Amino acid sequence: MTDAASQLDLRVLLDAVDGAAPLAAAEVLGRALSEAVDAEDASFLIADFSGKSLQRLSHVERRGNAGALGRERSEVVAIDDTPHGLALSGQTIGVRHDDDGWQVIAPVSSRGEAVGVLELWLSDEPQPSTLAIIDGAAHALAYIIIANRRYTDLYEWGQRSVPLSLEAEIQHRLLPGAYTCEAGSFTLAGWLEPAGDVGGDTFDFSLERDTLHLSMTDAMGHTLSAALLATVLVGALRNARRRGVGLAEQARLANQALDGYADDESFVTGQLMRIDLHTGAARILNAGHPPPVLMRDGSAGPLELLVDPPFATPKPAEYRVQEVSLEPGDRLVFMTDGMLERNASAVDVVSATAATRERHPREAVQVLTRAVVEACGGQLHDDATVLCLDWHGPSS
Repeated sequence: MTDAASQLDLRVLLDAVDGAAPLAAAEVLGRALSEAVDAEDASFLIADFSGKSLQRLSHVERRGNAGALGRERSEVVAIDDTPHGLALSGQTIGVRHDDDGWQVIAPVSSRGEAVGVLELWLSDEPQPSTLAIIDGAAHALAYIIIANRRYTDLYEWGQRSVPLSLEAEIQHRLLPGAYTCEAGSFTLAGWLEPAGDVGGDTFDFSLERDTLHLSMTDAMGHTLSAALLATVLVGALRNARRRGVGLAEQARLANQALDGYADDESFVTGQLMRIDLHTGAARILNAGHPPPVLMRDGSAGPLELLVDPPFATPKPAEYRVQEVSLEPGDRLVFMTDGMLERNASAVDVVSATAATRERHPREAVQVLTRAVVEACGGQLHDDATVLCLDWHGPSS
C-alpha cells in the first residue's frame, strides 16, 4: 500500500457521500476504504432490533468483479460467540486469519450506539496504520448512517428480522432514535423486549447542555388501545419538556392530555427524572411505577420513593418531585412491571442487576430482559423494558 493510498481523506469522502443516495452512502465509503487499504471485499452489517444478530446490508467486491455493488443481502450473522459479535459488544477491532485471507471487523458506533460493524477482507496482514484508517472510517460511517436514515426506510428494513405489527410499529416510533448515549458524566442505555401481544411500554431521554432528561412509561393494556395511550402521553411529555416546564407541571400537562383519550379503567404509570450534569443532583417523580434499582458501593436495592397515582386516574393528585443525589459510580436501573411479572418470579431483578454491574449498560439491559424472557419460557405476557444509567461524576 502506497503512502498516498494509505491516507483516507474523510473530507473528500464525506463530500462524495453527501451526493449519494441514502443506502449508497455506505457503499461509497466501502468502495473508498477498499481502495485506500487495498481490501478485496467490504461489507456493512447493521444490528437488528432483536439484539441477537446482524444483517448484511451493503457489500462491495473489488476482485473479479471490479466496481460491482452487491445490493440488499439477506445474510444474517449471529452476535453471540462470533467475531462480529465480539467486535460489536467489545467495541474493538477484531482481526483474524483463515484460508480466505485476513478479516478485519470494526465496530460502527457513535456516542455508544452500536449501529453495526464494518467487515473487510485483505490479502495481507493489516498493519497498525491500516487498522487506524479502518477504525476512523467505521466511526465516520456511524455518523453517515445516523444522518442518512432520516431519509429512507432501508436501514430500518435491515434492522427488522421479523415483521412488526401495527401496535409494535407505533410503539417503536415512540422510542428515542438511539438506545444508547455516552457523555463525560454518564452512560445510558435502554432496551424494550416486546411481548407477543404488544403492551404500551416506552422509555425516552434527551441531553441538553446542563441537563439529562429521562422518562419511562407503561400504558395499561395491550394492542392498539395501549399504543394510543402511550402515544398521547409521550407526545405530551416531550411537548412539556421542550417548553421548559418543571417536572410537576410536565406531569400535570401529560395527565391533562390523557383526559380525553383514557376511559375510566385506563391508566399509565411512569417515572420522570432530570439530572444536573454539573452537580449530580437529580429530581424524580413517580406516578405509580415500580421503583428503580440503585446500585452503590457494591450493593443493590430499590430506591425508596414516594408514589403518586398513575397518569389518567379519575382524581389526579399533586405530583411530588423528590430529590436524589447521585454519587460517582452509581448505577440506576429503571424497569416496567413486565420485568416483575409472576411468570418471571424466578428472576430476582435486584440480584440480576448486581450481577451485571461490570457490563456496559448497553449489554446489561439486554442481559436483564433476556433473563426474564427465558424465565417466561420464551413467551412474555407483558413488555419487559429496562433503562440503565451509570453516573460517572459531575462534568466540568
